Amino acid sequence: MTGSRAHTLFSFGTLMDERVQTALFGRAMPTSPASLAGYTTRPLKITDPAVIAASGLDVHLVLERRLGASVEGAVLHLTDRELAAADAYEVDDYTRRRVVLSSGESAWAYLDAKPLRPAERIVVVGDSIAYGRCDPRGGWVGHLAAAHIAGNEAERRLFNLAVPGSTLADVSEQTPALLAARRPDTLLVAAGINDSAVPLAGAEGDAESDAGADGTADFAQLTGSLDALAATALGHNARLVVAGPSWLDEDRTRAYEGLRFTRARALALRVFLRSWCEANHIDHLDLWEPLRERTDLLVDGLHPTAEGHRALYEHLDALGR
Repeated sequence: MTGSRAHTLFSFGTLMDERVQTALFGRAMPTSPASLAGYTTRPLKITDPAVIAASGLDVHLVLERRLGASVEGAVLHLTDRELAAADAYEVDDYTRRRVVLSSGESAWAYLDAKPLRPAERIVVVGDSIAYGRCDPRGGWVGHLAAAHIAGNEAERRLFNLAVPGSTLADVSEQTPALLAARRPDTLLVAAGINDSAVPLAGAEGDAESDAGADGTADFAQLTGSLDALAATALGHNARLVVAGPSWLDEDRTRAYEGLRFTRARALALRVFLRSWCEANHIDHLDLWEPLRERTDLLVDGLHPTAEGHRALYEHLDALGR
């Protein structure tokens, strides 16, 4: 028999209400005061009848980033079963993610399910596609920056630190030194196709065998890089968001620095990223579909045209904002 784990949950709204706790957990929970720096709250309209019945309110609160602000709340200590009950209570507008309390303690909290909507200061790291290659307007990140900053020019910032050719290993090594001066609340990692590239040497079938008979690949070596990025983000109390990869036209890709790119490997990377993010409660913004079968939106089979970058931005904006 496996025992239940203990979970620390920061509550700033209706989960502090003893009536809600009794309805969800069968008892009023012991709580202790806590605060969460770097956040404020905004109202959220609730339409779920069960949630309204439990809380007695049709407007709840949701967290939003704000440099210099702080949200007062309470810490609840929950079992596996109680945490699952809290998950079921929170509507789809919320998702459970890790935060660092003012005390320095790590805890779960329910954040906005749209990971870029509550952001104030975003740092983007990644490869040439995130860098904006083939688009003089800065690519999809340039579009995101314009829209994000326009929402509140005085407070919002976006820093594009992507470097062409980067892999997740490169990004995980280089990013920690770049964050302190930019004070990010959101770290957006563009996980591109460089991590799916295979050596050009060998028979044509070798790369396909690396991808596995079912078109999947073993990307376990990327776990350490992603774990390191998650730890780096949490160290700055920033939300980690992983975006990508985008679709590629294998028939038009060229070998680059001894590497080749296949759709099977890129698809396998997509599956791996989604699985890792789900297992670690990290946001994943899938960028595959907007370019799928749209060869006209790719310059060389890999890099989007200006129109392709626009399509990626519009898709990401719908998912994340």
